[in-house]
Amino acid sequence: MAIRIGIDTGGTFTDVVAVDEDSGEIVTTKTPSTPGDPAEGFMAGIARLGAADIAAVCHGTTVATNRLLEGRVGDLGFITTEGFESLLEIARQSVPDGYGNSYFWVKPPRIVPAHRVRTVGGRLDHTGAEIRPFDEESATRAARWFREHGVDTVGVCLLHSYADPSHELAMREVLRREHPGAVVSLSHEVLREYREYERSVTTLVDAAVKPAVGRYIARIADRLGDVPLYVMTSNGGVLSAGEVVNQPITTVLSGPAAGALGAAFVARSVAQDAEDGSHPYRDVITLDGGGTSTDVAVVLDGEPTLTTEGTVGRYPSKIPMIDIVTVGAGGGSIAWISPEGTLKVGPRSAGADPGPLCYGRGAADVTVTDAHVHLGRIPPHLLGGEIPLDVGAASGGLVELAARLRLDPEACATGILEISAWNQANAIRQITVKRGLDVRDFPMVAFGGSGPLLVCRLIDILGLPSVLVPRDPGNLSAFGLLTVDVRSEYVRTHVTRDPDAATLAEVYAELEGQAGAALDRQGFKDHRYLRSADLRYYGQAFEVRVPVGDVDTGEVAGRFHDEHERLYGYCHRDDHVEWVNLRVSGVGPIGRPRQAARPPGDGDPGRARTGTRRVFYDDWAEVPIYARERLQPGDVLAGPAVIEEFGSTLPLHPGFSARVDGHGNLVVTA
Repeated sequence: MAIRIGIDTGGTFTDVVAVDEDSGEIVTTKTPSTPGDPAEGFMAGIARLGAADIAAVCHGTTVATNRLLEGRVGDLGFITTEGFESLLEIARQSVPDGYGNSYFWVKPPRIVPAHRVRTVGGRLDHTGAEIRPFDEESATRAARWFREHGVDTVGVCLLHSYADPSHELAMREVLRREHPGAVVSLSHEVLREYREYERSVTTLVDAAVKPAVGRYIARIADRLGDVPLYVMTSNGGVLSAGEVVNQPITTVLSGPAAGALGAAFVARSVAQDAEDGSHPYRDVITLDGGGTSTDVAVVLDGEPTLTTEGTVGRYPSKIPMIDIVTVGAGGGSIAWISPEGTLKVGPRSAGADPGPLCYGRGAADVTVTDAHVHLGRIPPHLLGGEIPLDVGAASGGLVELAARLRLDPEACATGILEISAWNQANAIRQITVKRGLDVRDFPMVAFGGSGPLLVCRLIDILGLPSVLVPRDPGNLSAFGLLTVDVRSEYVRTHVTRDPDAATLAEVYAELEGQAGAALDRQGFKDHRYLRSADLRYYGQAFEVRVPVGDVDTGEVAGRFHDEHERLYGYCHRDDHVEWVNLRVSGVGPIGRPRQAARPPGDGDPGRARTGTRRVFYDDWAEVPIYARERLQPGDVLAGPAVIEEFGSTLPLHPGFSARVDGHGNLVVTA
């Protein structure tokens, strides 16, 4: 059979989902991640499927993300316009958390130190008109300096190259001649829009991850042979391996983006089957709980929200990406005691190796997973018994930690889980309440290996109406990779207060030509284009993105007023509207798996009961254990209970219930 495979590499496990393109049958599995060489875990996941005919592989990778989070950017060089050598140092005069914590805030080191910055003569104005010609002599000196000092990765950002890239293209030719081995990123190819600082850093981030991403993609593409390989990008689409190597910055949120898209797909499937045409899962919060962190996002009208104001680690990135907030609250998050003697959880994680105490690999720290194991809320094994857990090691570590806090072990374990739940809740509030959204209006889709573990507490803390736990929640990110299209993004700064429809249409046509060429290179002849624009009121320093469609400037301005009011609670319909950036997304459609409804069962969940186990909620008690794969639509379970499956576990607290919907999802309510 011909299958498509989705593979998501996480901090602890590599998740694999395969779908038969003819029958729609879906198979899932997991294998331990291999941080030393992620390609090994990737190929091990494919080997577990034993597939004979692979039509395509879609991959979510953390190679670029991890390098940036760990600050491993290498010996970068930076070339900019003469007189702007301090551009990175000046940056933006912003202080994290306002001035409340600014007394002891130290500005982090810039991505390229001053001694590796070189400038070239020549100058363009903001329209692209040449004021001074490109100075090839200074460009040659810069290229030779990098070659002589062994700086092999260079980012180039020349002033106003978004308006005319000719000076940057000339710089590349000089680098090819004088330093032929250099890896080069040009700002107009990475991010063709204004704001020099953000464009410079985004270009340098692209250059920093290009060698590592290139090596990794080449390694797995070589092992796959002729099988097409697509890689998840931050904007909610995938790109072919060849395109990703040239645009590695697009992968900086590869894995988390796939999870949000998979959750949105599940929510849309439920909403579309509602008999009255409406359903509470059209707008949802997504929560992806992994071994190292938890990622949360908001889905509005069936699609995850996008941003161009994201950061990866300490580096701003202006590329379009799904708006995701990440908090260090995963299953491997370490519990520790602060100097003041209080219990803390995360953000440091035990990772995949050595992992939690219960993994039995010589770890020294208690983790969130150990707390769950000690309280009996997860079984004494992972992956259906493939990975046995050492309950004694987890309990022993908790006894020691509890003694230092003068608590009993159960209170200590419960405290660890409570802190972890509040960490997740605060991340959800950051992406809802702080952005003008009432969190109580949003159901949540919880997934990932650790995602369902704390949903009952989150319902209590946040007042959520319900939580949907999809089938195979531990593999939803890998499933999400199979639900998206190939997507190429292009942007052009075009600042005007008097938009001319013909000029706008001309720029959009040029951007669509670039997107179409990229799709052609990836083998797609059926193209679809999505137009949008960044608009603002004259005098504002930030923009709001709105869809454009056919260029009707009055209609687009009306959409801007409406969106501004939705986001900020007000608008000024009589004020001048300024167009800033024009954007085109080129879409190459890929077939999606089907989420067929299941027939209802007999209403007796007793068929799924596998026994009991001592579990601590409010106290120790024998609690029924259910195998999720035996549950059927219409079944209703009342807590206290534990629902177990291959890749995840749902502890159902007293006072909560879980209903199986027509797609096999669990809907948890208080």
